[in-house]
Amino acid sequence: MPEGDILRRTADRFQLALGGQVLVRSDLRWPTAATVDLVGRTVLETRSYGKHLLTRFDDGRTLHTHLRMEGYWRLARTGSPEAAARSPQVRAVLATADWTTVGYHLGMLDVVRTRDEHTLIGHLGPDMLAEAFDLDEAVRRWTARGSTPAAEVLLDQTVTAGIGTIFAAESLFAERLWPWTPADAVAEPGRLLSVARRQLQRAVADGRPPGHVHGRARQPCHRCGRPIAVGQARKPPMERPIFYCPRCQANPG
Repeated sequence: MPEGDILRRTADRFQLALGGQVLVRSDLRWPTAATVDLVGRTVLETRSYGKHLLTRFDDGRTLHTHLRMEGYWRLARTGSPEAAARSPQVRAVLATADWTTVGYHLGMLDVVRTRDEHTLIGHLGPDMLAEAFDLDEAVRRWTARGSTPAAEVLLDQTVTAGIGTIFAAESLFAERLWPWTPADAVAEPGRLLSVARRQLQRAVADGRPPGHVHGRARQPCHRCGRPIAVGQARKPPMERPIFYCPRCQANPG
């Protein structure tokens, strides 16, 4: 699942390609938005919030998209074969005279008044990549989760927005925390959240996450050499894999 770093990088690319430009093509292949026409509208800006993308227009509307598990956006030169967007997996196309953005396998799509964006994202916790990240509020929400396993609290978008399985695992590894440690037993949740935030920021800049544990089952730990293990956070059907080192992140019990 794309995480906050991917959404931030996508928003930055949208901003460079579409920001301040007039749309010459608008094709929203989504049941609730199929009749919406954005041609002639100027793109004011595109911003990410956690795993959500918000593209705002000069008529007071916002296109909201969420990638869910498999979605992604691609950028192509307008008029190129890629910009034709003939694939049945395409869910949205926005184009200026120079650039075309094509959304594949999108998991959510809405067009709302910009002033109503809160109806879509108002339930989320602080955005991990916001310049003015509210760590105090994030810790308050963490504390409210009681004995819920730390990995699950990291994944909870109502606590903080933007962390998925990659950065949950990598931040817990960085802090040598067993992923199923009760949230209220984590001595410094603010420190853990700050680590995850720094990892996300570096991934935005570098284009890749840390890569110490996630996706490395049975491969040697970069610290101790023991094979990386994988467990489960949350219950079906919302379960997610969490990779960890059984030695560096041993169960304190």
